[in-house]
Formats: sequence, structure tokens, C-alpha cells
Amino acid sequence: MDSIKKIRQELKKQKLGALMITDPVSRLFTAGFISSAGVVLITQQETWYFTDSRYIEAAKSTVKNARVQLVTSAENETYYDRVKAILGENSITSIGFEDEKMTFAEYQKWSEKLEVEPTPVKNLVSDLRIVKTAADLNKMKKAQRVAEKSFEETLPLINAGITEKQLAAELVYRFMKNGADDKAFDPIIVSGPRSSMPHGVPGDDKICDGFLTIDFGAKLDSWCSDTTRTVCIGKPDDEMIKVYGVVLEAQEAGIKAAHAGAKCSDVDSAARAVISDAGYGPYFGHGFGHGLGLEVHEAPTASKTSEDVLSEGSVISAEPGVYLPGRFGVRIEDVLYITGDGCENITNLTKKLIVL
Repeated sequence: MDSIKKIRQELKKQKLGALMITDPVSRLFTAGFISSAGVVLITQQETWYFTDSRYIEAAKSTVKNARVQLVTSAENETYYDRVKAILGENSITSIGFEDEKMTFAEYQKWSEKLEVEPTPVKNLVSDLRIVKTAADLNKMKKAQRVAEKSFEETLPLINAGITEKQLAAELVYRFMKNGADDKAFDPIIVSGPRSSMPHGVPGDDKICDGFLTIDFGAKLDSWCSDTTRTVCIGKPDDEMIKVYGVVLEAQEAGIKAAHAGAKCSDVDSAARAVISDAGYGPYFGHGFGHGLGLEVHEAPTASKTSEDVLSEGSVISAEPGVYLPGRFGVRIEDVLYITGDGCENITNLTKKLIVL
């Protein structure tokens, strides 16, 4: 069943005549096209994709399941005008919007311009995005392969003279050279004591001895990959080897607990217990993982406070970590495709500690 048909069914349940979609990724999911400006309007009878002159030609050649219409500033047209006109022509008296994707200021503007008060519809489109089709999964695997190839090509470039920022640039360059459309997010590359920062920003610091965290992802055909590997520059000491082993064991425990129907909090707990039992509980501050797809962070969330349940066909990251402030950090991240009786790890890189 396609996404628009499912949306119509949900609109009927909620007694809404239409849904307007302003978020770029949600527009991509429903209509197959992304642009910085546009609105998708779905009613029970028709679907429209409104966009401006910058994207109209590409939209007309790409969008197959909606009527593409130009909104032209030359005639003082606005998206509000087009949506309002469709509602009036079809005697629609109720319209939903994605409350988690629209700012309060945007909501106020739509409410002012439409004669129909917009109704918040929570997670309608984002929930539909949780389950990936076989075709979706294949595209995600291709994005993973591009990212992994780029990572392996970047490792030989690591030397005492290269900075974190330069290494990040080399990695992103290889994404594009190997066929990616873009990076999925800005790489996290931090070395030595800075590796204790889970989301540290690459700086002008030269790569130094100790652990080096490389968190990276490529985007291909709009689908994201996400992987983290911690490598060691120089010989690791005993505690570094111990912590790396604890994190790897924790990740494997979480992977073992991941299957359709499992509570995300239970998956997190399985990994967290390993780290806590080893005495590093206070140094694992984030969740086990997050959903991945058209965005690098989406539903479901695998954390200790999550109320989500894993669905067959969902995709999550598996990324426990231990971060000792001012000393070092370790994170190992793979991507899991959830099946009925377990999961498929779609990441191919070794998890044996790489020592350079």
C-alpha cells in the first residue's frame, strides 16, 4: 500500500478532509521530490505538489503521484492562496498538518491565511516512514557501501601532520568521488582526549596518539548511512583495550536483543547493563541507537526512556559508547534492519580494534 493511500485512510479515521505537508523530507517521502520550498496537499480525491519556478521543471519530471503546479511570485501568488483555493473548491472544512514539523510561527501564519483552522496530526507521516521496503533497504545498503569504501580509503591518510578538519574534508571528498549525492551529516572526527566528546566538532587540532573517533555517513538517492569506528593511533594501554572490549560487548548484547516486537528500552537496557557491570555506567550518557532512513535521526528511538517498540522492517543504529572526560572515548556504531526473529546488520566494516 502506498504512503498516500495510507495517509488518506488515517485522515478518514481522524475525520479530516486534507493534509498539508510543508516539511521537505515528508514531501520527499510522499511525492518523491525534495526542494527547499513547496507544499504537498493530500485530499481524499487528489494530491497536489505546489512549488516555485526554481523547482517546477524538475518537479514535473520527477513527481508521478501528484499534480504539480507552479506558484509564481510574479502574480503575487502564495502557497496559502493555492491551498485555500483547493479547500474552497472541494468544500473541505478541515485540514491537518504535521505538528512536529511546523514551527508555531508557521502555524500561526497558516491559521491566519486559511479560512479553515489547521488541526495538528501527530507523527502521521513520520510513523509511516518507520518501516522500510525491500527497495528502501537496498538503497540504504548502497549508501553504506559508499561510506565504508570511503572510510577505508581515508584511513591511510591518517598521519601526525593531518588535522581533524582536514581528515573530515578528505572523507567527505571520497563520499562524492565514490558516488554519494552528499554527506548524511557533518562527520564527527576527534582524537586523543577530544575523543571523549560524543559529538565533538572536527577542529584544527592535529591527529594525536590515542583513540580517534570517526562518525560518518553518506547520502545516496536520498537515503542515509551512519557508522562510527574508533581506531587507535599508537599502542593502546590496558584500560583503552578494556573499554573498547566493553563497548563492543555492549553493542553485541543490544544487537542480540533487537527484533520485531522488542521494546526499544529493553534493547538499550541489554547494552547498558554490560557497560554498567563493567563500572562505566556513568560514562554512557546517550541511547543505544536511533532510527535511520531519509534522515539520519528519525523514529524509532532506542533509549532507556523510549516508549517505542521495534517494527519489522524498521532500521536503527547500534551505537553504545563510553566517554571518560579529558581522557578518551569509544563508540562503535552499526546499522540494523529489524526482522521478525532478530535483525540484519547491514554494516560490513570490521569491529576489531584498528591500530595505526
